Amino acid sequence: QVQLVESGGGLVQAGGSLRLSCAASGRTFSNYAMGWARQRPGKEREYVAAINWSGGSTYYADSVKGRFSISRDNAKNTVYLQMNSLKPEDTAVYYCAAENSKVVLWDYDYWGQGTQVTVSS
Repeated sequence: QVQLVESGGGLVQAGGSLRLSCAASGRTFSNYAMGWARQRPGKEREYVAAINWSGGSTYYADSVKGRFSISRDNAKNTVYLQMNSLKPEDTAVYYCAAENSKVVLWDYDYWGQGTQVTVSS
């Protein structure tokens, strides 16, 4: 079992930046590929970014490519999502997720509770 706790959400103006963190506990963090997803108001959850076990491979949704950056620190059992040039349409609850795979399969087994990001225009 893996427990995930997100932090770093909040209110920011359009064009601003936020960094989300997700602290993992319970199992060997480096055994898991990690990802971030979001759920915007009235919409289904969508995957935003993912990273393999070592951090050597990263993947992004087209809607955030070039603006968001995912990274991980296996020594700290933490994955990050750096969000720059934020837009009002980035407003969502952001979730951290882990999957029982070292490579990214987009098939997550564990989810955090989510953190709210609100971007004002």
